[in-house]
Amino acid sequence: MKLITAPASPYSRKVKALLHETGQMDEVELLQVKTAPIAVDAKLQAANPLGKIPCLVRENAPALYDSRVICRFLDARSGGQFYPDRIIWDVLTIEATGDGILDSALSIVYEGRFREESMQHAPWIDAQWSKVRNGLSALNDMWISHLNGPVHMGHLAVGCALGYLDFRLDARNWRQGNDALAAWFDEFGKRQSMQSTEHYDL
Repeated sequence: MKLITAPASPYSRKVKALLHETGQMDEVELLQVKTAPIAVDAKLQAANPLGKIPCLVRENAPALYDSRVICRFLDARSGGQFYPDRIIWDVLTIEATGDGILDSALSIVYEGRFREESMQHAPWIDAQWSKVRNGLSALNDMWISHLNGPVHMGHLAVGCALGYLDFRLDARNWRQGNDALAAWFDEFGKRQSMQSTEHYDL
């Protein structure tokens, strides 16, 4: 299998973290591409009609895309430990919260990187950060007991989302008012899967 990825992609990091957690890293070749919302890499476009990363290219089967689809496939392939049936709806909701934080964070980053300053829309940026803030509050207040429990896919999604906030939006200080979540992340970030992917170069 081949994983089409990019060094700074937080969604790709989520897939790679799961590969580390499940011992499948050596079974997947990483294909690094340089891609952007307005300039899609040709190899990526050929594999994924949406032109988005990550994309998992399989032998004799269609490529899989969207990090949640890829993670479900890889988890099932390794025995299904990261999407446990007994709490599946909680796991999926926590994962969706982490991914939703990423969606809004990326919107802010893209607004700054791909639009001229005179065209950037402050109310749009503020609205996206409000979504990030609300997601963080939900994790800090509602889901922290789950995050302090046995590791599942929600943990990896949230860990990668918080890592991306540190990487691209550190000045916004997401930790303020989210003490429990910040403490959790300080510990979770010590896991080998997070350490091995934190520099966005794997």
